[in-house]
Amino acid sequence: MPVGDCENDFLQAARIAGIDLVRYKQPWLNQRGHFGLPDQAESVVGPLDAVFNALGGNAQEQAAKRTTPLPGDFIHPPTGTIIEIDEAQHFTSFRLRTFDFYPDAAPLDFEIGEYRDLCRRLAPKSDKYRAAKTAVGFGEGGRQRQRAYYDALRDLAAPAMGLPPVIRVAAPDGYGQAAFEGNRDRILRAIAG
Repeated sequence: MPVGDCENDFLQAARIAGIDLVRYKQPWLNQRGHFGLPDQAESVVGPLDAVFNALGGNAQEQAAKRTTPLPGDFIHPPTGTIIEIDEAQHFTSFRLRTFDFYPDAAPLDFEIGEYRDLCRRLAPKSDKYRAAKTAVGFGEGGRQRQRAYYDALRDLAAPAMGLPPVIRVAAPDGYGQAAFEGNRDRILRAIAG
């Protein structure tokens, strides 16, 4: 399936259901990661630093990055609810490792147990996706570690910045419409307040 098709199908299904979502960028959610968070998110810097170090991040390289905002999947503008669609490449052994550092009281709108199971099941194949791609801050072959770190950044930083918990929608098969349909009620509950 071509890049972007899953998200586009999800967006179209949401619009048909009357849910207005748009692509988003937040200035505090930028390439520097936890090194670029404002003081308001201080409470999550420690856990994110632990994630970063566990994934073999290079602090000097990461802190030197630009503050260019990271593109995300979707946000519901009236409520500020971020929705991330996770295709198979998100379910790696690196992503599995990130959950070890989430605070017990972290506000989340997805089941970590389900995500751990998907990571365990899909990692043998997903760990090979772009395995040789270099990522600044994570070195040679660091793209998957970077993706896992940025996923954790979104999960922990959004609530610390006063937004609702990030809604994560698992779509390992790449079918955006089905992913929306399977999560419609959860999304509607979250944006209803």
